[in-house]
Amino acid sequence: MRTFVLFILVIVALGTNAQERYYSDPLKIPLLLSGSFAELRSNHFHSGIDIKTQGVSGFPVNAVAEGYISRISVSPSGFGYALYIHHPNGTTSVYGHLERFAPAIQKYVTDRQYEQKSFRVDLEVPSFLFQVKKGEEIAKSGNSGSSGGPHLHFEIRDTQSEEPLNPLEYGFSVVDNIAPKMFSLLVVPLSDTSHVNYQPAATSYPLVLSEGKYWVKGNPVIPVYGPVGFAIQTNDYLDGSYNKCGITRLSLSVDDLTSFAFQLKRFSFGNSRYINSHIVYGEYIESGRRFIKTWVDRGNQLPIYTYDLSQGVFLASNGLHKVQLEMADTYGNSSLLEFKVEGKFKEMQAIVPNGSIVMKYDQDNLFESENCVLSIPKGALYSDEEFLYKEEPTTDAFYSEFQVLKNEKVPLHNSAGLKIKPRNLPSELEPKVLIVSLNSKSGQPSAIGGTFKNGWVEGSIRTLGRYALMVDTIPPVIKPLSITEGRLSESTRIRFKISDDLSGIKNIEGILDGKWALFEYDAKNNVITHYFDKTRFEFGKQHEFVLTVSDYKDNTSVYKAGFWK
Repeated sequence: MRTFVLFILVIVALGTNAQERYYSDPLKIPLLLSGSFAELRSNHFHSGIDIKTQGVSGFPVNAVAEGYISRISVSPSGFGYALYIHHPNGTTSVYGHLERFAPAIQKYVTDRQYEQKSFRVDLEVPSFLFQVKKGEEIAKSGNSGSSGGPHLHFEIRDTQSEEPLNPLEYGFSVVDNIAPKMFSLLVVPLSDTSHVNYQPAATSYPLVLSEGKYWVKGNPVIPVYGPVGFAIQTNDYLDGSYNKCGITRLSLSVDDLTSFAFQLKRFSFGNSRYINSHIVYGEYIESGRRFIKTWVDRGNQLPIYTYDLSQGVFLASNGLHKVQLEMADTYGNSSLLEFKVEGKFKEMQAIVPNGSIVMKYDQDNLFESENCVLSIPKGALYSDEEFLYKEEPTTDAFYSEFQVLKNEKVPLHNSAGLKIKPRNLPSELEPKVLIVSLNSKSGQPSAIGGTFKNGWVEGSIRTLGRYALMVDTIPPVIKPLSITEGRLSESTRIRFKISDDLSGIKNIEGILDGKWALFEYDAKNNVITHYFDKTRFEFGKQHEFVLTVSDYKDNTSVYKAGFWK
């Protein structure tokens, strides 16, 4: 019997080691991270790890295991240049923000771009075309797409479900001996009559580390009443890096009984936007700080939580209560916060704004006024919301009044339909009108889009807030960076800076000697680049070049030039 048990233990150990050895590192440099799995990002959880590349591009990127390239995508935003490799063990590795693909792969992609006459491509690749070995170079690291600096975005996904998994659980050479750090506690009233420190608003408390634990600064007893929720501002850090990363486990206990917990080992992209319910979204919009909730909104469908019937909500009762909040990172480094609350009653008058209505998270909601129609579908709200509408005057720059739909502190999980009736809109401008959102702090408009139809402008929104109508009649601006009066200042490429004032760049078309020419689009820097290609164009002569750039309201700019190359 002992021999059998020993045999089983050996097999288990071998299996664990085999899993750890299955993948090699994607880069042959120290793996220092600037981003971690499930880190809190804008409207989504981070789906992989971001590996620092010493501030430069061009490091060889290697396949982490044998397999075949199944997908290649190129985009001016998002992952930029990206590769996907299917592996025999049922996982897919993803490599994003690349500078260039390996030569054979790059030629395949460029050929498809010319066939489709599009820089942006998303290609499903036959399994026999690019089979790769473990450690084989597949690309160079870069800064393409929406990257904020040179690095490699790397993921491990479940091939069948396409759900991202935590790469740090698969034996890569990342070192982490640092426990998560806690910065602030937020205590939030969750009903009209609840209060914190005798106030009906959320209250934050700075935290300090002492004797191996975190405490509320000054160690006060926090008076609370009614249903309240606790939330924590925290970051994790890894060895060799000062970048802020995310935690993967958190639990809350009150009087030594666990009332809430979550663990993030995987998630689906379809659920990732629930991050706006996972955090105190209004506080994030107001202060830029992300507080992770220890309660669950009724409309939050993330399958990561374990909690009792109260869904993590603390219902204050008389007397003292000990609250503990513990969190950990992937490597098991943990931190503990301990504080006390006391149930104390103070009569609070419920404040319900005049004219407000309740919109339900679990049903379709429709609001109609003379100049505005808002339809919020079932499941778009995370909880029931007191909805308040008002109309405010605008200036001559707008073609409607301001339509104030509560405020931008309320996120929407799914798109809501919005219709606004225009004011004094000439018929010739109907194709140019669009919905804009107005930032509550700066007042700056951002294009939402929309089309004129049956006397209304119709579009869709993802947050509540302040909206109005504007028109876009101004074409994009084209500024040459490497050509002046027919003379080139760069020998291998031609570049332009392009920009649009409102609706955004929709289409870019370069024609060289009467044929479509590929322009790479770096959207974050508003730069487009054509690399001269001797296999497609004849050189050593005078060339005619035409660049056409249009925006989403079909305003078009054309740049023409002749040059010798």
